[in-house]
Amino acid sequence: MDNAAFSCCSDLNVALRERSVSAVELFEAAVARIERLDPELNAVVVRDFELARAASREADRALAADDRRPLLGIPITVKESFNVTGLLTTWGMPDYRDWRPRYDAEAVTRLKAAGAVVLGKTNVPYALADWQTTNQIYGRTANPWNLDCTPGGSSGGGAAALAAGLVPLELGSDFAGSLRAPAHFCGIVSHRPSVGLISMRGHAPPTVEGGLPFDPFDLAAIGPMARFAVDLELAFELLLNENAAERLEAPQLQNLGNARVLVISQHPLQPTARAISVALDQLVERLEAVGARVSYAGPKSLDLSLCTAVFLQLVRSTHQHPLLNSVLARAPDRGRVFHQLAAAIDRLSASSTAELCGLQALNQARLDLSAQWRSIFEQWDVVLCPAMSTPAFRHNEEPAEQRTIMIDQKPHPYFDQVAWPSTAPGLPATAAPIGFDDGGQPIGIQIIGPMFGDRTTIRMACLMEREFGGFIPPPRYR
Repeated sequence: MDNAAFSCCSDLNVALRERSVSAVELFEAAVARIERLDPELNAVVVRDFELARAASREADRALAADDRRPLLGIPITVKESFNVTGLLTTWGMPDYRDWRPRYDAEAVTRLKAAGAVVLGKTNVPYALADWQTTNQIYGRTANPWNLDCTPGGSSGGGAAALAAGLVPLELGSDFAGSLRAPAHFCGIVSHRPSVGLISMRGHAPPTVEGGLPFDPFDLAAIGPMARFAVDLELAFELLLNENAAERLEAPQLQNLGNARVLVISQHPLQPTARAISVALDQLVERLEAVGARVSYAGPKSLDLSLCTAVFLQLVRSTHQHPLLNSVLARAPDRGRVFHQLAAAIDRLSASSTAELCGLQALNQARLDLSAQWRSIFEQWDVVLCPAMSTPAFRHNEEPAEQRTIMIDQKPHPYFDQVAWPSTAPGLPATAAPIGFDDGGQPIGIQIIGPMFGDRTTIRMACLMEREFGGFIPPPRYR
């Protein structure tokens, strides 16, 4: 059954319908693999195997009755921050270590309705506030490619579980790269959808049962993670809000030969590691070889400094909300993290040419950026850029104020890594693997599209995967 460990959902679905494998057998194989491999990874930290076994038996009965739901009998995991009835939802904060919600998050409900069997929940950083995955309740999650390195965050546990072949599909979330950074660090795919397409209900800090009664400035989003882009296509459609499909554009790409691709390889606020720039240049060569029209962005194509400044000012506004603060007041360590993030806000915002004092100025800056992005997508189908400034870095659990990130042997402020994740707030971004650095660490990119152009960015990932290859299992888990 380990042969199924790196299968895509579509192949598993066919095998289940043809009765070459049963849902219970898939469940038992996944559990065996988790119990054998997860002790060194520490990815699946909240487990619900008894209920999952019962759900697998029910799936086999439904399959026997020719039920054709697309995820029927397929084992998955979800990020610990999603409410799942009766299971712990702590966000890694010790003061909430015993809190259990009464209802499933809406996104979890949709996946269960499609037949998915939820095995449990995957690890997160403390208060979802890091590109590493560690907390005082569950401990630290390792990267399957190098156990000494981070799998990313805050959806790091899910990325590690996927890369190690524990499950084929994961539900994650993204505020400042929380889907894209783990995908990049672990060599998998993820999709951060256009704002408003997938319900955030049931993904909120512990004790906020239904969800936050306000929109956090279009910054947070829920999306799928997988090993294969075809599974992103499937899960994304299943997760959509009612009538959301009507807002989506049809995919603009049928093949790579007619793709119009703009590449942004450098950010004015933080250097990009040479290994990532080289991998992106090699991808450009491959795209051009199959006929794609590719161009590197000029200095006036998009004000990236303004993108980051607007994003960070919105982050600051979000965390001043009284309800959110009432929950986070019991998370003192988060205060230290956000003190450093505030320093990054002041430092990086100062690099922008726009004066963002006051709500009116901030709103005007957002309108200016929206116009810049619309202009870009009048000429180009997608924009490719790095997901993060470096490949996966070594675990660093120093106090927030002492951390740095090494970029080509030079230290830089740790929280300035927000530069690339803040490139396109609100727009769809699909993360996909494109290669490896000299040390064998995965390198991924963001594929950014116009608002509601999610099907185009995911299709681009599918076409790249088909033409150039995609996910490769880490050697120790093959």
